[in-house]
Amino acid sequence: MKYEINKNAKILIVGLGLIGGSYAQALSDQGFDVGAIDKDAESIAYAKENGIISHGMCEPKADYVKTFDLMIFCLYPHDVVDWIEKNQHILKPNALLTDVTGVKSSIVYKIQNTLRTDVEFIGAHPMAGRELSGVRNAKKDIFYGANYIVTPTQKNTPDAIAACKKLGELLGFAHISELSPEAHDEMIGFLSQLAHCIAITLMTCRDCESLALYTGDSFRDLTRIARINDCLWSELFLLNQEELLRQMDLFADQFSRLRKSLADGDIGAMRELMRLSSQRREYFDKIKQKN
Repeated sequence: MKYEINKNAKILIVGLGLIGGSYAQALSDQGFDVGAIDKDAESIAYAKENGIISHGMCEPKADYVKTFDLMIFCLYPHDVVDWIEKNQHILKPNALLTDVTGVKSSIVYKIQNTLRTDVEFIGAHPMAGRELSGVRNAKKDIFYGANYIVTPTQKNTPDAIAACKKLGELLGFAHISELSPEAHDEMIGFLSQLAHCIAITLMTCRDCESLALYTGDSFRDLTRIARINDCLWSELFLLNQEELLRQMDLFADQFSRLRKSLADGDIGAMRELMRLSSQRREYFDKIKQKN
């Protein structure tokens, strides 16, 4: 199958929340014909009134869905699987499907193994977001300078991989990479899910209400992501359970090492860990400066 994202391509966003709305805004502003499906009629109305989409509806009707060349699923992981399973019979032949979900192994293979042979699904993950939700908080510039990961499998064609990467370019991502679903889930277990676990733990290990008057930037920076969507993130954690548990154990072991050096009064061991921490943090600073 030949896939090409040009200005003649019609694009459907399924799930018009923060990420879906930001995708729609970025693509509409470049002249693409962008539609949306979302259960919330007010979100559809708001998006149309503000030029985020050209048209949309609350239910997946065949005459509407079958007109789209590219479909981007911005739903919870289980909803992506369910939606495609229930509605794949109304997809346009040769349509390309992709997503934005934060886990891959548990959904990509499931979708690909049950999908019609004349359409193709390829996973993708925009490493961007805000602490706010909903289409009213959509901002296309959340993608600028951010990372975008494509997660192809052996069932994906070179054209589909190239088209998915092209989508990342159109959205303005600074760095586009390719990982297997398994490698993605290992990486995301550490960089994203473990980071959220740490933020949750910091906010729940003691009552912070009285401390809010005294906090500095360090605590605020560490807990920025603690304001969390519990429905979404509990699902993401469970879908990546085995990998996330490994990353939590890795963190616990290293935290215990730091604790022991403090308990032993071993300033040399503490400084060694601090120097290693500073050295490794420089990797991220160098990448940010390049972008």
